Amino acid sequence: TAGGHGKINEKEVLAYMSALINSGFTTFDGADHYGPAEILMGKVRKSSEQSNKKIETFTKWVPRPGPMTRTVVEKAIDASLSRMDTKCIDLLQFHWWDYKNNEYLNAMKHMKDLQKEGKIKLLGLTNFDTKHMKAIVDSGVNIVSNQVSYSVIDTRPEKFMIQLCKIHDIKLLTYGTVLGGFLSEKYLGIKEKDVVANTWSLSKYSKFIQQWSGNNWELFQELLRSMKAVADKHSVSITNVAIRYILDKPCVGGVIVGIRPGLSNHIEDNLKVFHFSLDDDDRRVIENVVRKGAPLSGDCGDEYR
Repeated sequence: TAGGHGKINEKEVLAYMSALINSGFTTFDGADHYGPAEILMGKVRKSSEQSNKKIETFTKWVPRPGPMTRTVVEKAIDASLSRMDTKCIDLLQFHWWDYKNNEYLNAMKHMKDLQKEGKIKLLGLTNFDTKHMKAIVDSGVNIVSNQVSYSVIDTRPEKFMIQLCKIHDIKLLTYGTVLGGFLSEKYLGIKEKDVVANTWSLSKYSKFIQQWSGNNWELFQELLRSMKAVADKHSVSITNVAIRYILDKPCVGGVIVGIRPGLSNHIEDNLKVFHFSLDDDDRRVIENVVRKGAPLSGDCGDEYR
């Protein structure tokens, strides 16, 4: 339920979310700035409750850096609660743009208090690097997750983040795992000049591919071919392999897969992720190609600062 992908047809989106729930996908991730995402999650939640189906709705708070008083924080959380039509947020994930401004620690303190008061069930982060996540943990706030980019070519979480997550039992909720759709049969065999990066997501991950491959599209094609070989072995898709590969990583609690109703309805295909396993040979085939590229520099979330 992210924005940036065109006009929203509410009726169509709600129907598709209901179809996802009926298929077993019962967790939705949104944010205060994802267009009507919180409102849509609230509506589908109410509908599900009437059908005795339990779902989880996660959101994010992404404030502009500034003074983080109790009033500022509570006003923002109350606004999300109102939009989501609920008394308690299942998981509130906090993002902070400017580490030079340490008001993020005050924000977390107030969110911890609101958690004690029952307005927030669980607290998480989104796009925090290791150093500043540690600062939050050290301040006494219990963090259950950090939402970060993680894929076969974006392995930044493996530098420092996963080690800290192991110590404090923090889970990674990963996005970008299928590189906006680039890790799919759709791009296998296609020439670089024919790629149309017409969404924010495709534009972002095309840059990741360029950084990893050194602007060598053929190397990315070699990666797709290696993943296709693994996919064919298990009678699944390249996308399934991309997701399973990251799900198997230490501390990964879940992979967030974006959907665009009417354009990318892959419910049945995504369900296949839970019905096969990768073995050491599969991982070796993929990693032999991954190592030909250059690891993305920096830590988690650096691209946002």
